[in-house]
Amino acid sequence: MHKDDSKIIRNQVPRSDKREHSAPLYLTSSFIFDSAEQGRAIFAEEEEGMVYSRYSNPNTDEFIQKVCIMEGAEAGLSFSSGMAAVFASFAAFIHSGDHIVSSRAIFGSTHQLFTQLFPRWGVTTTYVDGVDKAQWENAIQENTKIIFLESPSNPGLELVDLEWLGSFKEKYPHILLIIDNCFATPYLQKPLQYGFDLSIHSATKYMDGQGRVLGGVTVGKKELIDTMMFFIRHTGPSMSPFNAWLISKSLDTLGLRMDRHCSNALALAEALENNAEIEDVKYPFLPSHPQYELAKKQMKAGGGIVTFVVKGGFERAKNFIDHLEMILCTSNLGDNRSIVTHPASTTHSKLSEEERLNLGIKPGSIRLSVGLEDKEDIIADVTNALDQTK
Repeated sequence: MHKDDSKIIRNQVPRSDKREHSAPLYLTSSFIFDSAEQGRAIFAEEEEGMVYSRYSNPNTDEFIQKVCIMEGAEAGLSFSSGMAAVFASFAAFIHSGDHIVSSRAIFGSTHQLFTQLFPRWGVTTTYVDGVDKAQWENAIQENTKIIFLESPSNPGLELVDLEWLGSFKEKYPHILLIIDNCFATPYLQKPLQYGFDLSIHSATKYMDGQGRVLGGVTVGKKELIDTMMFFIRHTGPSMSPFNAWLISKSLDTLGLRMDRHCSNALALAEALENNAEIEDVKYPFLPSHPQYELAKKQMKAGGGIVTFVVKGGFERAKNFIDHLEMILCTSNLGDNRSIVTHPASTTHSKLSEEERLNLGIKPGSIRLSVGLEDKEDIIADVTNALDQTK
C-alpha cells in the first residue's frame, strides 16, 4: 500500500496468538525476559526488546509509527502531554549559555518556558516577528542552538514561510529547526519536507479529537530522537498506554475529521467577515488573510480555528461567550464539538497586555475551535449571541 491514509489505518501492533482484530491494550508496567541473559542483552542494547513502559510499550509504538507515516519522519517519541513534548524537545538539547530564536507568536506556556524557566539555566531567547525574514536573519547568534515557531500560531493564526525558513537554516547546520505543528496537524501540513528537524504536536487536540485524554508527540530525524530518548528515559514524561491506544485509533479518522473541521471553519469565517458586530476575523484560507497565498502554498486547507475580535472589548467578549447556547467554553481546542476561548483572560493571561497586543490578542479577541456539527448550527449560535449582546 502506498497511500498514507491506507498505511495509517492498517498500521497495527503485531497480532497475538489470540487473533484479535483490533489492537489490544498493553496495560503493563514492565515486560518479562525469557532469561537473565536476555535481560542483560536488552539493557546492553545488543538485542531489541521492551523493558518498561516508561521507555516503550506496544501501544505507544503503534501511535508513534502512525504519526511518523503522516509526517514523513524517521522516528518519534510520545509524551504525557503536549507541553511535555515541547519541553523535552528543547531540554534534551540545550545547555547553559545556549540561545533560542523563536517567533513571537507562540502558546502562553511555551512563552513561560522561554521567559521564566530556561533563563534559570542560562538559556536565553530572542523573539522575532515570524513574518519578517530580516528579523530571523538578524537574530542568529554564535550560540544559537534552536530556531522555533508555530505556524499557524495560537491564537492569531499567523503563518511563517516554512520553505524559506528551511532554506535559511541550511546556512546553520548546527542549529535545530523545530515547529509546533499542532494547529495544522500532519494532515494539512508537513514541515519535515521543508527541512525541519523536529515537529511537535499536542495529541490532546485534533489527534484525539474528542477531548478525552492528554498526550504529546515529537517526530523527526532518528539521531535527534535517539538523543531525546536518553532524556525522557531518565526524566519520565511518558504517555499512558491507554491514551496511546485511544489516540492511535482516532488517527484513523484524522483526515476525515479535518476535512469537516476546515469546511465548517471556512464557512464560519466567511459569515463573520460580513457581520457588522465583528471588528476583525482571521482564517488562513480567507482571501483577506494577509498570508492567504502562503497558506494555500504550504497547507492543504485552513485548519479548524477561527479567530475574531468582537466590537465592545472585554465585557462584550465575555457577554458574547455567556450567550452561546451550543458552543462550549473551555481552554481546549480540536474537539469534535465547537469550543470558544477568550485568550486574553485564559490561555495567554500570563502575558503582559503589551505582549498580547503585539500578538494581535485584543480584549475582544475570541478563539473559536470549530467542531463537526452542522455548519448552519454553528453559524446560527455565533450570530444569535452577537445579536443578543449588541
